[in-house]
Amino acid sequence: MDADGADEDYQGSDDEYSDDDDMSWKVRRASAKCLDAVVSTRHEMLLEFYRSVSPALVARFKEREENVKADVFHAYLSLLKQTRPAQSWMNDPDAMEQGETPLTMLQSQVPMIVKALHRQLREKSVKTRQGCFNMLTELVTVLPGALTHHIPVLVPGIIFSLNDKSSSSNLKIDALSCLHVLLCNHPPQAFHAHMPALAPPVVACVGDPFYKITSEALLVTQQLVKVIRPLGQSGPSFDAGPYISDLFSCTIRRLRAADIDQEVKERAISCMGQIICNLGDRLGADLAGTLQIFLERLKNEITRLTTVKALTLIAGSPLKIDLRHILGEALPILASFLRKNQRALKLGTLAALDILVQNYSDSVTPPMMEAVLAELPALISESDMHVSQMAISFLTTLARVHPSSLTTVSTAILPELLLLVRSPLLQGGALAAMLLFFQALVSTGTAGLGYMDLLRMLTGPVYAQNTPLTHKQSYYSIAKSVAALTRACPKEGPAVVGQFIQDVKNSRSTDAIRLLALLSLGEVGHHVDLSGQTELQGVILEAFSSTSEEVKSAASYALGSIAVGNLPEYLPFILQEISSQPRRQYLLLHSLKEVIGSASVAGLRPYVESVWVLLLTHSEVQEEGTRNVVAECLGKLTLIDPETLLPRLKGYLLSGSSYARSSVVTAVKFTISDHPQTIDPLLKNCIGDFLKTLEDPDLNVRRVALVTFNSAAHNKPSLIRDLLDTVLPHLYNETKVRKELIREVEMGPFKHTVDDGLDLRKAAFECMYTLLDSCLDRLDIFEFLNHVEDGLKDHYDIKMLTFLMLARLSSLCPSAVLQRLDRLVEPLRATCTTKVKANSVKQEFEKQDELKRSAMRAVVALLGIPEAEKSPLMGEFQSQISSNPELAAIFDSVQRDSSSANMESMDTS
Repeated sequence: MDADGADEDYQGSDDEYSDDDDMSWKVRRASAKCLDAVVSTRHEMLLEFYRSVSPALVARFKEREENVKADVFHAYLSLLKQTRPAQSWMNDPDAMEQGETPLTMLQSQVPMIVKALHRQLREKSVKTRQGCFNMLTELVTVLPGALTHHIPVLVPGIIFSLNDKSSSSNLKIDALSCLHVLLCNHPPQAFHAHMPALAPPVVACVGDPFYKITSEALLVTQQLVKVIRPLGQSGPSFDAGPYISDLFSCTIRRLRAADIDQEVKERAISCMGQIICNLGDRLGADLAGTLQIFLERLKNEITRLTTVKALTLIAGSPLKIDLRHILGEALPILASFLRKNQRALKLGTLAALDILVQNYSDSVTPPMMEAVLAELPALISESDMHVSQMAISFLTTLARVHPSSLTTVSTAILPELLLLVRSPLLQGGALAAMLLFFQALVSTGTAGLGYMDLLRMLTGPVYAQNTPLTHKQSYYSIAKSVAALTRACPKEGPAVVGQFIQDVKNSRSTDAIRLLALLSLGEVGHHVDLSGQTELQGVILEAFSSTSEEVKSAASYALGSIAVGNLPEYLPFILQEISSQPRRQYLLLHSLKEVIGSASVAGLRPYVESVWVLLLTHSEVQEEGTRNVVAECLGKLTLIDPETLLPRLKGYLLSGSSYARSSVVTAVKFTISDHPQTIDPLLKNCIGDFLKTLEDPDLNVRRVALVTFNSAAHNKPSLIRDLLDTVLPHLYNETKVRKELIREVEMGPFKHTVDDGLDLRKAAFECMYTLLDSCLDRLDIFEFLNHVEDGLKDHYDIKMLTFLMLARLSSLCPSAVLQRLDRLVEPLRATCTTKVKANSVKQEFEKQDELKRSAMRAVVALLGIPEAEKSPLMGEFQSQISSNPELAAIFDSVQRDSSSANMESMDTS
């Protein structure tokens, strides 16, 4: 629609309501509020809202009555906010590939929304323009990049508010905030044509006397710097020259000022950091003086963390900014930060040191590093694994680019590292960092830190036998470290492998030595072919007969891991042993699981058929543990050739054996992961058939079907979203207590009640809890609440789950919970006032206390809903809590915990 047409249409809306006595605006306002309420509470109707409500609201953006327009905007904002929680599945490529989703519908309506909004951006009314900026900000948050083609229409409206003398401070802040979100979420090229118009008003706002406007303008300036010279992006270059002087001078003025607001100080530092990072080679003589100011800010307690982050950004710049003249003074200051009791500062400093050593190794001398190395031992500790990981990564960088600095590492730092290797908490990123460090360290060739020296330090405590390691994870970490060293020094490998084999054979070896030797053989064999060691197979199989369960498990892991290093040699052997050795079957299946999980797809492909046949013959065994291992192997094997194997898996759903059916459904769980895979589209088409086992006559099959459904809902909701209409009735059906599944068992003189349906109900409630996070918009909340209400009166385990659900629902859909509040309070009150019999065992008292605490957490969450305290029953319950000292104490404690948790989440965000 052209501008004249828009004018006529706008005029038409004025004429429509020209009568002074016309009161129809009240109807329109009430309608907007009513739609707002419906949109906020009915997540499951989002698609319908985008079909019918969205166009109607957008059509009324031209509303003449200002209060009505504000309510129309608010209703549309609520619609956009409702679209946000489901973003994770919407961005999932599977979810996007077929059918309409709220996001695709919103995407198609963007031109219509922009057309309706862009004229409003020049309205006289401040309230209207603020509404527009809020709307655009929310739209881009929900749909990043959606306005790329509409930037030319929107920029003039934003500039209008920034330049308008009558604009209030809040309007300018909203306009800048909207511009910041646009700059962050759209490609730089979209703004290049508008830079001559955008830069002057933003620069003017940086000089504004009101600190909040300055602060917001500095954020925008930082983003503008990235736009005028994006680093590491190919494409048509843009001449940043005309803007550098203005952006630099307005920022340096704020950076130099000492008597300004804290937030402005920090943002001026961040903004200048970005300017030096992206434009440092164009600043000439100004660069040295600016870095000197950074050095001053580094010494100031209030600005030091922001300055550390800015220096990290500058040091990582591909422009290779010259920092030599400040390094000598900066490194000792950074070293002193490592002993400060401020975690964020430690982490930021370690990241800065790492990048400085990487990119400025020629300017960093060993004496400069001494101060830093002196502080590191205290940081390497299991009490904070993330700080330890960063410290170890820094040491690895130092070993690679500046090995001469590491001469003192063996005295103070290495003992701490070896202590950490033996910690049961070392895993994931910290363990990976540790392995890289050992490889880097042994490659430096430093005296006293060679392969055998480090090997003795790592394995010494186990062989010394004076302090046995308390946790199995410690042996795994040592074994992985040994393997990492062996990969870095391949010539030393055979002798050490031979020694480990002798240690396993030696009858005088303790279980701890055998355990470490087997795990080390497995870790080394994973990467190095050990088929030349003729004794190896026999030694491992002999270990299967050990009296120690941990040694057996390590032998099983070792066999599987060694097989990965040479599949043709070892995999046929494992398959033959599984068939011929029924007593060792469970351990051998674990070895096979290790092979399937770790070997390359190309290497496994020739063996898929023989492994598949073998696994199916064991899928009907009675022992559940064995069946679970078989199911995991089947699932992981299916991932290798899904087109062939998934239909076969589906065929076994018709098996007459309930054990086989449960194995097949469990196998599907292992094909689902939280990242995209080739099997996903195939699985989406047939997962409905696997979930039909929710109607299976066998209890156990129904339970594993629920577990698989839960896994899909958690890891890849797009697989099951379209099936919810058919699956939910069966899921809800499993939440009911079934009298026929409850039986009495006589135990001597006592009668004990056993509920065979409890595990099934528990699995069903766990699925419901997962659906709250992943598929909330597809649930009928009132139907869902009916079953939560039943769960509040069920068994201990299920009560605990439903209390969690209630707390979650209170924040996700408070208005729906508010309508049911009276029915929910009663079971909570019953739980809190239940008394345990005086002669009960200690565990009963503990369980009841835990139940009360959980129920009280739900009560605190319910009271967080606005207007909840107006409920008479809730008011009565509150009085009861405050009059009972025990309940009042629990209530206060829970309230304190929840408020401190909120504060922590605010700190980390």
